[in-house]
Amino acid sequence: MAKYEKALTGDFSEFLEQLHRDITQGSVSASYEDGSDIRLGEAVRLAVRVYERYSMMGGNRVSLNVTVLGHGRDLFVSAITSGGSQAMFVKFNTLGESAFLEKCIQSVERYLARR
Repeated sequence: MAKYEKALTGDFSEFLEQLHRDITQGSVSASYEDGSDIRLGEAVRLAVRVYERYSMMGGNRVSLNVTVLGHGRDLFVSAITSGGSQAMFVKFNTLGESAFLEKCIQSVERYLARR
């Protein structure tokens, strides 16, 4: 499992759309599995997205869960990968997880660079 978290400022919808686009277009096998959107009042928004892709390095599928919390222009993103290991008791060969998470990190950093 690999994890990335970041606090930033920006437009919730714009940020979420960019993340979705970058993750789904970042790999030929990446797919959007499901998601949830919640709005609490006028200021608080929460979006959960689950993506999956095939990892050539590991010969298996890995998933990426992305949660974006917004309060006005204050945003927080948490991205966690899972899968990618073929061992029964010990987790090894997590290169596919790290590579999938890197797509998300690059998208966040690209969004921040535009600010």
